[in-house]
Amino acid sequence: MFTEKQTDLLDFFSRNKQKLIQEWENAIVTIQADPFKTKIHDNGEALLEVLLNMHKMTEQEVLEIIEKLAIEVSEERVLADINLGDFVYNVNIGRTVLYSQLSETGIPWEVMQVALNRINFCFDKFLYYAVSHYSEAKNKIIEEKTMHIDSTHQDRLTLLGQMTSSFIHEFRNPLTSVQGFIQLLKADYPDMKYLDIISSELDQLNFRISQFLLLSKKELIGKEKDDFNLNKLVEEVLNFLYPSILDGKVKIRKELSEDITLNGYADEIRQVLINIIFNAIDVLNHDENPNPTIEINSRLEDQFIKINITNNGPVIPAELRKSIFEPFFTTKKLGTGLGLFVCKEIIEKHKGNLECDSSPDKTTFSILLPVAALTP
Repeated sequence: MFTEKQTDLLDFFSRNKQKLIQEWENAIVTIQADPFKTKIHDNGEALLEVLLNMHKMTEQEVLEIIEKLAIEVSEERVLADINLGDFVYNVNIGRTVLYSQLSETGIPWEVMQVALNRINFCFDKFLYYAVSHYSEAKNKIIEEKTMHIDSTHQDRLTLLGQMTSSFIHEFRNPLTSVQGFIQLLKADYPDMKYLDIISSELDQLNFRISQFLLLSKKELIGKEKDDFNLNKLVEEVLNFLYPSILDGKVKIRKELSEDITLNGYADEIRQVLINIIFNAIDVLNHDENPNPTIEINSRLEDQFIKINITNNGPVIPAELRKSIFEPFFTTKKLGTGLGLFVCKEIIEKHKGNLECDSSPDKTTFSILLPVAALTP
């Protein structure tokens, strides 16, 4: 690509090659821990060799050599975990060194202009190939790390499921015995104080345990889906939570659609309703709202029933709404971060959807479930 008129320039760069490379090497940014630090000199020399010999090759041949060198160097930079900005800076330092030496050659401007064009061509193409490969390689590493994190997270959930399943079976046996003896005491001593409170607290404990149990398996062996009445289920949940509702002085307002039949696991949907309503009660108990209220309404939407559970507590910030359904995410000091995660798992298992919307005036959890049939 160089003509005979540029022979003096080629000779100049050839004679001063080691000096140019050393000046380049002295000016670059390096780190002590770079495992390829000793190859920096060789890489600079290889790029300069391309510049000196490109007049003997076609443009395609030059590009192939530059691309191969750029990929090799960028791979080293990735493995060394070097900042991309430092890498680009170091390459351009070589360009600057070559520019600074052109003034010492004494060659005419037209020859110098050709040299500048060739230098820019080599360095621009080298940077293009190197940065492109560097970015792709870094993205691949990030993807692999993300996959590893996801896999580790999934393993954690699987282990948690196995642990909770084993723990709960061990825990529920004595709990069942205690609840049985409470019923016997009620029968023998109907006027004994505090039995109702003990029984209610044990029910709450059983509810919390059930949350963990639902994490252990998506479907329980031998467990069959069945038809159940949604409105009746809502009444059962409100009766169960009545002590908490009374204690928090919370008003409950209902506006339920006609009797709706769902098909699935009634105990799991009950768990979802208890969890969401109990969370609303808990939020309102910690708020200074003079009129704590929970509204429960449902309406038919085609072949689905939409249940909205709304409270007039404080707003849930937008950044938190993105995470509230994630496992182990909680804003409570003693929370497990599993309640809403379990709810979403259950609803999605029933081919439905669970969403949250929050404003300064109200927070609404919306449950969408397919309808089995309308009760005549």
